[in-house]
Amino acid sequence: MGAMITSAYVRTMAAYNAEMNRRLYAASARISDAERRKDRGVFWGSLHGTLCHLLWADQIWMSRFDGWPKPAVAQKDSASLVESFDELQRLRSDADARISDWAARVTDAWLASDLTWFSPSANAQMSKPVAFCVTHFFNHQTHHRGHAHGLITACGEKTGDTDLFLVVPGVA
Repeated sequence: MGAMITSAYVRTMAAYNAEMNRRLYAASARISDAERRKDRGVFWGSLHGTLCHLLWADQIWMSRFDGWPKPAVAQKDSASLVESFDELQRLRSDADARISDWAARVTDAWLASDLTWFSPSANAQMSKPVAFCVTHFFNHQTHHRGHAHGLITACGEKTGDTDLFLVVPGVA
């Protein structure tokens, strides 16, 4: 996996993450707060809860990758990480800028190393190759953005293209 997951991959995925979040939040802002918060039976309940969980997960992984502070709530409470949509949108934008900054500093040597951390969710110390963890980080974003995209679409809004090759043009 290490040869496949390079620093260039990390920068590409960070750019994709930031642009897709920009599109999701723009579409979400056109939906009423009541509709964003309506429990629709997805894993994190509502669109707002899903967006909160995505930010929470990015914060927890970036605490491991880049020394960010850990989120203020446990994973089980991540859907209520931020009450205000405006504040959530501001924190998301800030996180995306910081993820892009981190991605610009990632090296292939670091990706080839191992990461050890304590996972409260698994209640265990974990150790995995960094490249594997980074892959999970970006895959997790895409997974839950898919939920958010479905909820946005069900509310009658559009985000535009979501395919990586259309969202991040010019990547070799």
